[in-house]
Amino acid sequence: MPFIVNHIHLKSRDPKATADWFVEAFKVEIVSDNVRPVGDRFIATRTEGGLTINISSERSGETLGPADANPHYGLEHFGFDTDDMDADLERLQGLGAELKEGPIANPGGATIAFIAAPGGIRIELIERQ
Repeated sequence: MPFIVNHIHLKSRDPKATADWFVEAFKVEIVSDNVRPVGDRFIATRTEGGLTINISSERSGETLGPADANPHYGLEHFGFDTDDMDADLERLQGLGAELKEGPIANPGGATIAFIAAPGGIRIELIERQ
């Protein structure tokens, strides 16, 4: 059996605001929204490509560390493909994202850029040549 990425899980102080931002920014669809027995608001979304992105708040009694949209150890970012880097960067910045790095044209490869989405989430945009 191949190992296929099942989902990405983001933590947010305001899961609904974060989910709504992803709906507008990347056309994800909210597929469920509920409060789980562990006390967190849990919103499941799905990308146009079928990947599930879960967004939740802290669980009862849980204390979360700060978000960090800068390069760091551990899961550092995830990426979305784009057909128009400049237009998407402009659009996403208009939605509150901050350009962190790029665009960087890689010789014979993709152009990439990194943004900080609201909530301190680091996202890479990839435009293939």
